[in-house]
Amino acid sequence: MRKEERQQTILEYLSKEHRVTSVELSEYLSVSEDTIRRDLKELSDQGLLKAVRGGAVAPSPMPLHYRKREKHDLENKKIIAEKAISYLKDGQVVFIDGGTTSLALVASFPHDLRLTVITNSFPVAVLIEDLPNIDLIFAGGKMCKTSFTTASMESLDFFRNFRADICILGTCGIHHERGLTGILYDDAQIKRNMIQNSNFIIALGSSEKIDTGETYFVSHLKDIDVLVTNISPDEEILKPYKKQVTVL
Repeated sequence: MRKEERQQTILEYLSKEHRVTSVELSEYLSVSEDTIRRDLKELSDQGLLKAVRGGAVAPSPMPLHYRKREKHDLENKKIIAEKAISYLKDGQVVFIDGGTTSLALVASFPHDLRLTVITNSFPVAVLIEDLPNIDLIFAGGKMCKTSFTTASMESLDFFRNFRADICILGTCGIHHERGLTGILYDDAQIKRNMIQNSNFIIALGSSEKIDTGETYFVSHLKDIDVLVTNISPDEEILKPYKKQVTVL
């Protein structure tokens, strides 16, 4: 089998399994593990997968730019929002990041809910403008045009000044071994800071992000309290997650 055919087979295998080891691929393709490792590195350099120790995981299928993400997978975002909203109570201070799934949750807020929301997301801020009982504190700094958030050193320093009851995070990649990962460096840093300064962490992620990985580390799975998805917690793919975190 030629290298191009072998690498295409690896991608097809990974699209079905989400995660694969070098040993599995070596046996499946009848080639050495060294050959597989070279293939995985080349494919990782092209952004077609994420090479990890001993194998690879699939990258998230989520589009990068906000304008494309806001129209992507809307029904599943609504399901996640309906599950997550039960954690919000009057009087809480809540960090909310710039994910479009987080935005779907804000869109579902009852009109009489009383919160203080601290965010770096312009779209979240716009929605909160119409909610009379929610106080908004906005993180300044340089705007990232792909996420419509502020993402700079000023934004990072801003979140250090607060302690939140709850942190709500949209996610790019979620893996039971690699944890939460992000596509953008500054965004990943801000998410990490939000987590460190919060009492309770809720990660929102659709099933297509489960068992995927991105470039920048956000947190270990055990560092969050609840993972909210659009599928049943009893699904087979979520079994390794339930050993580390509450899954809804």
